[in-house]
Order: sequence, then C-alpha cells, then structure tokens
Amino acid sequence: MSQRISTILIVALLVSAGATFVVYRLVMSRTAQATVPTVQVVQAARNLEIGTLIKDADLKTGPWVGAVPAGMVVKKDGLIGRGVVALIYEGEPVVDNRLAPAGAGAGLAATIPAGMRACAVRVNEIVGVAGFVVPGMRVDVLIAGSAPGTQASGPQVKTLLQNIEVLSAGQNYQKDAEGKPVTVQVVNLLVTPEQAEVLSLASNETRIQLVLRNPLDTQPAKVPGTAMSNLFGVPVKPPAAAPAPRPRVAPVVVKVPERVPEKIIQLPPYQIEVFNGPQRSEAKFARPHEEKQ
Repeated sequence: MSQRISTILIVALLVSAGATFVVYRLVMSRTAQATVPTVQVVQAARNLEIGTLIKDADLKTGPWVGAVPAGMVVKKDGLIGRGVVALIYEGEPVVDNRLAPAGAGAGLAATIPAGMRACAVRVNEIVGVAGFVVPGMRVDVLIAGSAPGTQASGPQVKTLLQNIEVLSAGQNYQKDAEGKPVTVQVVNLLVTPEQAEVLSLASNETRIQLVLRNPLDTQPAKVPGTAMSNLFGVPVKPPAAAPAPRPRVAPVVVKVPERVPEKIIQLPPYQIEVFNGPQRSEAKFARPHEEKQ
C-alpha cells in the first residue's frame, strides 16, 4: 500500500472518530436534558376487589415517572382501613376516588355514593332476566297490576324506573366482566331516596319485572304503558260520568205573623123598665156571653 493511501485512511479514521465523539456528546446532553424525576407512589400489592378493606400488606410503593396526577396517593397514611369501591389491579397506583371515605368501612355499603340508596328487590329466574342481572348492569323496572278504578280494562303494565344500576346480585356485589349468569333471589338497585319509596311500594303491591338495557343507552324512553284490553284490541269504555250534583238551594224562611191578642168588648147588661100601674121600676139582667171583636 502506498504512503498516499495510508495517509488518506488515517485522516478518514480521525475524522470519523471526531464526528462520533461529537454526536455522542450531543446525544448525551439531550438525554440529560430529557431526564424526568421519578416519584415513589403507593401501589396495590395484589388485586383489590370491590368491598375489600385495605390492610398494610395490600399496599407497596413503586416508582412513577413524571408529574403525579391529581388524586394519586404517594403515602400510605390514611389508606389503612378504607374500603375499595372500584377494582384496583396489582401494581396499579392507588387513586383516592377508588376508595371509600375514611370510616365508611367496606362491603356493599361502601360502594353506595353519597345521596343514593340501595333498594332490595325480590326476584326469581324470570324477573331477574334469567340470571343475567349482575352488578354493574343497567335495567328498567316494569310493574304489572290493576290500577285502582280501572278493573274494566284488566291488568296493566307500566315502566316505573329507567336506567337503574344494579348494585349487587344476591351476595355478589363485585362486577363480573364476563357477565356469567347467576340465579339469585334478591337484587339491590342503586336509586335515589324518592325512587326507593316508589320501588318499595311497587314491590309490595304489584309484580316487578326487570328489563336489561344497553349501558350506553342512557336516554329515557317515552312509553305510556299498556293494558290487557289493548293486546286484544278491545276498546275501553270510558267510565260513566258521575251525575251532576244538584244545585244547593238556600232554605226558604217563612215568617209567621205574630198573633194579635183578641180584644174583648165589655157590653152593658140588659136593662128593662117595668110599669106596674103608676109605678115604674127598672130591672137589669146580665148578658149570657160576651161578644168578641
């Protein structure tokens, strides 16, 4: 190899080495600028199901890169003894809104939001939509019976409540992602206090039917209800109008004139002149009765 070629190779190696060094320093400087601080946050040491009462062994700490989102817990203080209201997977950071307030305990009661109520409804395999009513589902509540004063049209069906969340099915209050059918006797529905009163009265006085609906279908349906006579096309006769009440007549007051006492007229007695010869005498006789005027 000639000296000229050797010189060219050496110069090329030096230039490439210099360029590599410059690129390396540039990349390292950019990497140093892009480094984000790491923060230790509280994570679940195992899968925490809904209703679980958190213990110290259920929590651990792990790194979180970047800014900590609002609500993410960074200390274990205050977490022990709180109930879980939403499933937390192992290794997932603990967020405060997935836990019940301090002192609320665990179980079904901890999953009830403030201002809401869990109303129990007795169901069977048919009422419970053949076992497919599981926690997290959305249902409509239908009632069947005879309304007061409408016996002529037969039994009626009416949609009482719509888009109601199933809080628990039997003793299971955890949401089943697979939606496996389970036959239960009691279903707890998440309702407002006013809806709880209506549902309690309906469960005692009528027959209840639960109807599944798509969770994405949140618009209430305008359904007027139907009666047995409508199924057979029998027109319902309107109820006979009640007779109009008679007008109230004011009592007539008849004034009886006061009785005027009769005036008794005293008449003078009868007077008779008697002539016996030259002698004259008078005789008076009382009247047999007094004349009245």
